[in-house]
Amino acid sequence: MMIIKKKTVEELRVNLIDLLREQFGLRLQFSSKKLQKSHLLRLVRRNIARVKYFLTNKGK
Repeated sequence: MMIIKKKTVEELRVNLIDLLREQFGLRLQFSSKKLQKSHLLRLVRRNIARVKYFLTNKGK
C-alpha cells in the first residue's frame, strides 16, 4: 500500500488499466474452467479498489 501512496495520478491510472485488463483475462479463464488459482480474482478486485480509492483522494 505504501507503493500506491507514492505514485502520481497518471501512474495510478496506468496501473488501474493494467489491473482491469488482468481482471478481464482472469474472468475469461475462470469462465472456461482454466483458472487454477481462483484467489487471484479476489486479489485483483481488491487492488482495483485500492487504486480507485487513492485516485479519488489524490484528485481532490
